[in-house]
Amino acid sequence: MTEPLDEAEVERPRLGRLGPVRVRVPAKINLHLRVGDLRADGYHELNTVYHAVSLYDELTARPGDTLALTMEGEGAGHLPLDESNLVVRAARLLAEHTGRPPHARLHLRKNIPIAGGLAGGSADAAAALVACDALWNTGLSRDRLADLAADIGSDVPFLVLGGTALGTGRGERVSPVLAPHHTWHWVLAFAEEGLSTPAVYAELDHRRANGIADTVAGEPDTLLAALRQRDPEILAATLVNDLQGPAIALRPELMRTLMAPDEVEALGGIVSGSGPTCVFLAADARHAAEIVAVLERSGLCRTACAVTGPVPGARVV
Repeated sequence: MTEPLDEAEVERPRLGRLGPVRVRVPAKINLHLRVGDLRADGYHELNTVYHAVSLYDELTARPGDTLALTMEGEGAGHLPLDESNLVVRAARLLAEHTGRPPHARLHLRKNIPIAGGLAGGSADAAAALVACDALWNTGLSRDRLADLAADIGSDVPFLVLGGTALGTGRGERVSPVLAPHHTWHWVLAFAEEGLSTPAVYAELDHRRANGIADTVAGEPDTLLAALRQRDPEILAATLVNDLQGPAIALRPELMRTLMAPDEVEALGGIVSGSGPTCVFLAADARHAAEIVAVLERSGLCRTACAVTGPVPGARVV
């Protein structure tokens, strides 16, 4: 599924037994998201192109006598830190799989907004798998961790791996996209409040049942070809998300956010995943900075930041 780890990546996590292990994990955006029919298991069949970008959460794991989680940053005081948290679930799953007690003190430093369409919770679960694997010296391969991740959430396997990848099934089946190495420049515009993923999918089902026409994503072949051409204008024309219409129906102000960077001619804009974060493609770093300035002046979003992609998934740093 992924390239073999080099010797440094294999050896480095073993140091976790002697002290803290710090793992950095990126956010994801969806460059292409086609949502199929509702399945018998309650999930929708998906066909998506994942892209990991340089907005990171950080998880530190230390030895402990029990399993405990603390956090700071985005969502602090609002996110539960108990068994319902994906970080705790991931740590317990790894412990159960490897037959060891789930003992660790975990601290999450969160920068990825919650309920933002950027898979922040899934990212943190991926970080927990990688951090605890290193802390406990369980020695699982990256592919095996990704397999375990599918039991936690649809986006978690991708965030173990990172890069750019095709996701199928409910999104948990991940295949890396083979494309020439190229850095893409993006701007993320964060909304004041999050948006419930189940609510957006329910709105999609409602709109389809009532014949409300939205943009329908086809196969991702055109977008994958655009990635290989390394031309941002060509890529911008292929960005598509079946959840954008439902997200805008629930949050009409997102349309104004998507239109705001017209002043500096953003190459393309799209709602990320189930929203409400909006993503804009820029020609280069300077262009991205101009888009950030326009968005922050507009007052249409809480804040904006420039990021690049693709970047690796959860990694010990």
